[in-house]
Amino acid sequence: MELKRAAFLDLASVYRGDLDLSALEAAVPEWLWFEKIKPEEMVSVLSSVDVVVSNKVILDKAILQQAPQLKLICIAATGTNNIDLNAAHDLEIPVCNVRSYATASVVQHVFSLLLSLTTHWAEYQSAVKVNQWAHSEHFCLLDFPVRELSGRTLGIVGYGELGRAVAQVAEAFGMKILIAQRDAKDERTGRVALHDMLPQVDVLSLHCPLTENNRHFIAEKELALMKPDAVLINAARGGLVDEAALLVALKNNRLAGAALDVLEHEPPLEKDLLIHSALPNLIITPHVAWASIESRQRLIDGVARNISALSAGQSEGLV
Repeated sequence: MELKRAAFLDLASVYRGDLDLSALEAAVPEWLWFEKIKPEEMVSVLSSVDVVVSNKVILDKAILQQAPQLKLICIAATGTNNIDLNAAHDLEIPVCNVRSYATASVVQHVFSLLLSLTTHWAEYQSAVKVNQWAHSEHFCLLDFPVRELSGRTLGIVGYGELGRAVAQVAEAFGMKILIAQRDAKDERTGRVALHDMLPQVDVLSLHCPLTENNRHFIAEKELALMKPDAVLINAARGGLVDEAALLVALKNNRLAGAALDVLEHEPPLEKDLLIHSALPNLIITPHVAWASIESRQRLIDGVARNISALSAGQSEGLV
């Protein structure tokens, strides 16, 4: 398959001048680069290219029907929710994504969030800056309780590439691992029903995709099942957690803490209740668990490989 012209629709969402784009540039002779394409530009651009690359720009049926020469859609991510896959299939446009590129970055971020919650390093750093340590009668400060990970139980929901990698690091810390069943029909050895698992865990970490069936599957009932000194980590998808229920649980000390790298609305609403809650037991980072320089470079190189593979008649990365 000959691919002559490509467009990257939202390059600025993955590239800040800090990556090597040479593999991508070599995959197609001519490129159109957009920091983020404007809606009014979509039809004219997609009707003039063979390949389109999108990180988060939505390509729905109406748009795809107006792209007669489009031969390949490359998602610069793993998730496919921004592409109408049924429409692409009906129009015989192959769709590729990039898998496993962000594992190391996400795992590192998960444990940075978890360690921040369990060591209260942000609170201790603030205490040092306002001279609480300098005015202490003792050689140290013990204002915030530090907990060890060793011996504590980590519950994982979503035991794919990321869930397994998180479990491996957790075991190095001496943690015990419980794995949630995918659903009631999941009878695999070593899997535990979610509602049976929740009362046992000290840490709950989410690593599953967001589907029509699991939106808000962590809500008031589930949070109430967890120990009051347990913490929740979500570096998967914001819609998995009922944010209103989480806010109530944190305010009422029914949960020791939560750390979120994702929210239901991204970018968040200006008056997002979680962000503006100012709760000391809540950490929110702006969907950057995946975003190490190394991870983003693997992503760019993965997109280039997918283009080259399809051009050569191979099926690497197809969804």
